[in-house]
Amino acid sequence: MVRISKILVSRYFLLGVLLQLVAVFAVQAQKAAKKDTTIILLNDITVQVQCSQALNDLYNFKFDKAEENFRSLKRQYRWHPLPYFLMGLIEWWKIMPNTKDTSHDKQFLAYMDSTISIAENLYDNYPEYKIEGAFFLSAAYGFKGRLYSDEERRNWTKAASAGKDALDYLEESKTKQDLSPELLFGDALFNYFSVWVPENYPALKMILWMFPKGDKALGLKQLKEVSYNAFYTRTEAMVWLMRILNSYENDQPRAFDISRYLYETYPDNPFFHRYYARILYSMGRFSVAEPVCLNILTRIDSGQLGYEATSGRYAAFFLGQIYETYKKYEDAKKYYKMCIKFANEINADESGYALYSLIALGEIAEKEGNKAEAKKYFKEVKKKSGRKDEAFKTAKQRLKKLEKGD
Repeated sequence: MVRISKILVSRYFLLGVLLQLVAVFAVQAQKAAKKDTTIILLNDITVQVQCSQALNDLYNFKFDKAEENFRSLKRQYRWHPLPYFLMGLIEWWKIMPNTKDTSHDKQFLAYMDSTISIAENLYDNYPEYKIEGAFFLSAAYGFKGRLYSDEERRNWTKAASAGKDALDYLEESKTKQDLSPELLFGDALFNYFSVWVPENYPALKMILWMFPKGDKALGLKQLKEVSYNAFYTRTEAMVWLMRILNSYENDQPRAFDISRYLYETYPDNPFFHRYYARILYSMGRFSVAEPVCLNILTRIDSGQLGYEATSGRYAAFFLGQIYETYKKYEDAKKYYKMCIKFANEINADESGYALYSLIALGEIAEKEGNKAEAKKYFKEVKKKSGRKDEAFKTAKQRLKKLEKGD
């Protein structure tokens, strides 16, 4: 069952990745007006400016300011899916810092359903708005599919249904729009992940035969072009390019550059903040990572919006590692214990960060000559981890070594 679940997660993750950000094409595409269709709101300079500033506020977690602008837009254009979708994006970014928190799901899904209902009216009854309607239908269904496929929701039936609808509308809109730097974004993600997923999950090859053939190298090239040349879709493209370069393409220096830019541009976005800390830590840039991580914890203590235990778990673990490297063992122990505390708050005490914090505490106790305490930590790791986990194997080896020394 575990293996099947992982395959399903991967399948719907693919659908979500390919489709969730189609929203940006419809919401932000500056050049989207074509010969056979009229996209009134997106071609209106005043609306573009209003949406652009509000989206900047959204990325910087200034949700009240963004919502004020979006509600004003909604009052003016109740007949159009744009304001409803933008209101839904606010709820989406409230979910982003900690996807285990499902308290925003109901409101988010309500806005996506409103978007779908209004976009269907445009699509079915107003030929001049058919393509715009398809954009928003693909966007809303894609976001719904992405949410349903999340590890905390695991509603595979709904994810599959939403993903199929999103893909159908995406394919239709692609046939009638040339790919400007803005609209190239969706094609880039599809080209990359439709190849990457079956490469890394061979069991999905038979499942994905129905998808058009992608081109991973082309997808990466397209994504870079959007990051460099697009205006409205640039930030979303940079987020995905950063993650792909760091996690899949072994190009950490370029990922670091993007991460630093996003952190400096949107300094109040906890997702960007912790990703920047993560890359700094993994690159061994401890002198820079230390104050960045401490700042995350300060913001959590002050109750700043979006800063919570997930970001704290990251920051505390990195600080524990940094201070252990500096041989500041009391500080290291403090932050390892803090990492475990944050992990417990979000029911992630079996995660790698929590387990390796326990291992580190055991190793420090061993160095300090406290074998009893060291054994306690290593036994806790064995209790909370699976037999095939590296953490389990490490703890087992440490215990054997301690027992031999007794």
